[in-house]
Amino acid sequence: MARHGKEKIENKSEKSIEKNRENSIEKNRDKALEKSLEKNNKNKKKNNKKYNNLKWDKLDNTAQLFPVIAREGMSNVYRVSVLLKEDIDGTALQLALEKVLPHFDIFKMTLKSGLFWHYFEENKSPLPKVVEENVYPCLYINPYANNKYLFRMSYYKNRINLEVFHVLTDGNGAINFLKEITYQYIRIKHPEITGKVKNTLSSETSLNAEDSYVNNYKKKEKKTYKTKRAVILKGEKLTANQLAVTHGMMSIQEIKAVAKSYGVTINQYLVGVYTWAIYKSYLKGIQSKRPISTAVPVNLRPYFESETNKNFFVVVSAIFEPTKSEYTFEEVLNIVADSLKEQVTKENLEKLFSYNVSNEMNVLLRAIPLVLKNFAIRQVYNASAKANTTTVTNLGIIKTSDPYSEYIERFHAILAMSKGQNMKMTVLSYEDTLTLTFSANVLVDNVQKTFFRKLTEEGIGVTIETNGVYYE
Repeated sequence: MARHGKEKIENKSEKSIEKNRENSIEKNRDKALEKSLEKNNKNKKKNNKKYNNLKWDKLDNTAQLFPVIAREGMSNVYRVSVLLKEDIDGTALQLALEKVLPHFDIFKMTLKSGLFWHYFEENKSPLPKVVEENVYPCLYINPYANNKYLFRMSYYKNRINLEVFHVLTDGNGAINFLKEITYQYIRIKHPEITGKVKNTLSSETSLNAEDSYVNNYKKKEKKTYKTKRAVILKGEKLTANQLAVTHGMMSIQEIKAVAKSYGVTINQYLVGVYTWAIYKSYLKGIQSKRPISTAVPVNLRPYFESETNKNFFVVVSAIFEPTKSEYTFEEVLNIVADSLKEQVTKENLEKLFSYNVSNEMNVLLRAIPLVLKNFAIRQVYNASAKANTTTVTNLGIIKTSDPYSEYIERFHAILAMSKGQNMKMTVLSYEDTLTLTFSANVLVDNVQKTFFRKLTEEGIGVTIETNGVYYE
């Protein structure tokens, strides 16, 4: 009995020593992180003294809209997030941001107003602090409360959030930036992998900041666009700045097989199911004088061999007009898929952005003072804003490099609301999982329920997560 008691004491003592050793290692690591962060800040201040002239840049063609229409309640801010397989260390994330940001000129910019145009100027202010998430997603970024930066970073448990004012870049540019911050963070937290990878940016990461709209512009005949007022999803408004978020995760192979059985792409299938859900749950399956119109941003990079980190997309609209008394799901899907197929061709996409760029190139329009331009842009936007019911943004397949992939669980994205659009959806894929996310500022959850029920009826297994707004 005495020997047994002695062994217990020795085991307890060994555990205590081991625990103290682990605590000591953790404290040393935290101190090292803080010292590294302090050193990085000192170097940054030292380097800033070397600059005599600020860098500046033009806004790309799409970006020129966002400073004019952005405000509280219509932020034009979107979020891209990465979920790791471990909880996030805020100090390490701040250091990762400090190390990566100097490489990405676009994210270092602040917005200025000139006599004729808005423009970017290099921001030499201290970085905004990475904070633990404590507000709803996609809120307006007040530059004066954010050290004049047009993005912010936060974290929650195992999730890193990057929120971006659309004037800087689109979702593809933001994912590019987020991945590099994530890689740097993983290197900081897991120094044992530095023997496998260099402590530098990935060779796959583009730092290109060209204006691909202008570089690929071809003069076209001017075209007039007729817009028709679309179905607007109305319901009880959530409180100010509240956003209901619903994530749905599913097997890429399962949804691919179902889409293939209808002879459509995954994106066409998802837009079709979404349109069907609005038709059945919101319109109750009856005729409507107004169409269900879904804005679908198209990434132009693959069509024009661009690697820019600036905005480079155009928007097409998938139109379904319920003019007869009843439609089957397959009829709705085929109408939506055909609508997209007709528009998503290189020739048509080129026409769409070239028409917009031609206005920018017009010498007479360029000479108009900014205050008058802003008024005209706002009028055109307000007139066309209600031509779409909703938006579906597909960021495509996100790929990560080894050995980082083993630390990453998945990605997702969230869109803010805009004039006339009270619900939107994003889609992206990582490894074997497709994640789609609904965001809404009205209580119309029957649309989401109908959408997910249709997927499960088709044999697609869905795992759902929400932020609980609909159940508060």
